[in-house]
Amino acid sequence: MRIALCGGTGDIGEGLALRWAYHTNHDVVVGSRDAERAETKAREYETELDSRAVETTIEGASNADAADGADVVVLAVPAYHLADTIEAISDGLEGVLVSPAVGMRGDDAGLHYNPPGAGSVTALAANAAPEGVPVVGAFHNLAAGRLANLDADLDWDTVVVGDDPDAKELVSRLAADIDGLRPLDGGPLANASEVESLTALLINVARYNDDLHDLGVKFW
Repeated sequence: MRIALCGGTGDIGEGLALRWAYHTNHDVVVGSRDAERAETKAREYETELDSRAVETTIEGASNADAADGADVVVLAVPAYHLADTIEAISDGLEGVLVSPAVGMRGDDAGLHYNPPGAGSVTALAANAAPEGVPVVGAFHNLAAGRLANLDADLDWDTVVVGDDPDAKELVSRLAADIDGLRPLDGGPLANASEVESLTALLINVARYNDDLHDLGVKFW
C-alpha cells in the first residue's frame, strides 16, 4: 500500500513515517511544500532505519506528487494549513484522506481546544476534500516525540472516526500495523470534536506533571 504523508517532515509526520517504514512493508512517501526538504528528510529517515538493520526506501516529494495516486494520504499539517494543502493536492487524490490535526490556542495557563467553524478539524477536511474522497479522523492524540523514538514501546489507543465504513476499516488496519497502537471505532465524523479535544488535555497534563511526558490514551 502506498501511504503519503503530506507535511511528513513535521513531528507527527516523522513519527508515522518511521513507524510504518519500521513495522510494515508499505510504501511510504514523505511530502512537503518544499520537495527538496522532503527528499532530505526522507534520507534522514532511511539513515535512522538503516541503523536498525531495516533496509527500505522512503520517497520524498512535493505534497502534490506524494499524494498523487496514493492509497492513503495523511494530512500531517497544522490545522491552519489543512484546507490549502487539500486544495494543492486535490488533482491527484484517489485514496482516503486522514486528518490527525487539532485546532488549539495557547495562553499562560496552557493549551485549549479551538475548533474551526465546521465543528472539528476533521470536518473541515471533509468539507475541503474533493467529492467522492472519504475523510477519516485518526492519530489525533499521539505524543509525537515518543512516536518518532523507535526505542520507545507504544501502548496507546487511537480513536478512528468517519462516515465511510470501508475507509475507516482501512485506516484502522494501518493503525494496527504499528506495534503497540490499537485502533478503536469512535463512530461517525460528527464525533471528531470529542476526540480532537483530548489532545489539549494531554499536553496540559504533561506540562504540569514532570513524570508524565509523552502521554497517550489507553481505554480499559
